[in-house]
Amino acid sequence: MTDQPPGVRQGTPRKAAVAAWIGSALEYYDFFIYGSAAALIFSDVFFDTSDPATATLQSLATFGVAYAARPVGAFILGHIGDRFGRKKIMVFTLILMGVSTFLIGCLPTREQIGGLAPVLLVVLRVLQGLSAAGEQASANSMTLEHAPADRRGYYTSFTLNGTQFGQILATLVFIPVAALPEEQMLSWGWRVPFWLSVLVAIAGYVIRRRVEETPAFTQSVAEGTVAKMPLSLLFRDHWASVLRVVCAALIATVSTIFTVWALNYATSDEIGLDRATMLWVSSAANGVALIAIPLWARLSDRIGRRPVFLVGAIGSPIMIFAYLAAINSGDYPLIFLVGMATLGVVYSASNGIWPSLYGEMFTTHVRLSGMAIGTQIGFAVAGFAVASAAGIVSPEGWLGLQGWVGVGIFTAVLCAISAVAVATARETYKIPTEDLGRAPAALSHSA
Repeated sequence: MTDQPPGVRQGTPRKAAVAAWIGSALEYYDFFIYGSAAALIFSDVFFDTSDPATATLQSLATFGVAYAARPVGAFILGHIGDRFGRKKIMVFTLILMGVSTFLIGCLPTREQIGGLAPVLLVVLRVLQGLSAAGEQASANSMTLEHAPADRRGYYTSFTLNGTQFGQILATLVFIPVAALPEEQMLSWGWRVPFWLSVLVAIAGYVIRRRVEETPAFTQSVAEGTVAKMPLSLLFRDHWASVLRVVCAALIATVSTIFTVWALNYATSDEIGLDRATMLWVSSAANGVALIAIPLWARLSDRIGRRPVFLVGAIGSPIMIFAYLAAINSGDYPLIFLVGMATLGVVYSASNGIWPSLYGEMFTTHVRLSGMAIGTQIGFAVAGFAVASAAGIVSPEGWLGLQGWVGVGIFTAVLCAISAVAVATARETYKIPTEDLGRAPAALSHSA
């Protein structure tokens, strides 16, 4: 086994990882400022406030709309990425995200144009979802296929590390917005973070157009082995891996419950915690994740993907219970401590190594589409978990569950599915890059 795939020049893995990190940070800044706005502002700006509970539920549901659009985007962008290259998708997704996010900041409110306002909001949120569908899969494929075989976990973790930084940036930008007088915050203040996305589109284009296509894909082009119908090949030969990724990706529920639903719950009239302080909790937790993610990824290059992922999948639901209990206690130091341990440390075990774990399940010919479709279906469930959690804490409850304990149980069930999917998966960290995704009995067979 060689240290890296043929044709990779020294320094290329680092260049690809940096491009993935910066692009993902910029992309997910756009994606997650929407989450903060949906939790804190949009119920008052775009929905009928005569029934505050319903307005809140509708606002949080629009956050999930992007996740519903993501599987559709995954089919389209996955096909294009495996057919025409990773680089094209990486550039396109950033431009689409930047433009759609900027336009959200320009939308008229419900008071100005009535029911058309939430409709336009949903349309632009769908475009955000289509963009996000191809972002991580293309960036992960780029870094994995450039990386030395014994450091794939570490290099692919840069994508998720960038995602965490984007969340930090989005939260930090919203802290001064949340501190504005309510009239200013609801009139113009919330728009500023969305307008800044113009810079995202420009910076993303400049950065990503300079990155080189991966050696693995370039070799496939040279040999004429690029799949003309990647999706057909994917569902013929790799359907089990797609299903496994769908189930494993349910772990993302931990992130959406923590960053969106818990923020809304903590700052609700029932709990009454300070908005700016709770945003700082999210920033602090993501700051810890910036350090934890590459460390977990390095560990997975030494001991394997499965054991590291399972630390997060088993530990995260336990920590979510602790975090929600801390919120109910109203003890800010405890909330900070448990929040950083939950999202920053424990969840990072799964979050930091899934790019390598999922990507190593597929061959070069279907890697981008396999990761995109599998993750985005799982992430769609995670996105709507926010609205489901809002239903659980309503007076009527949901599926027999009620209150924050019900939200914890709901999260734990989805994490258990993720844990089983990974525990029964094949370990891949020692498999040569060129043999990834092939059946053990047919490693010499060309995909």
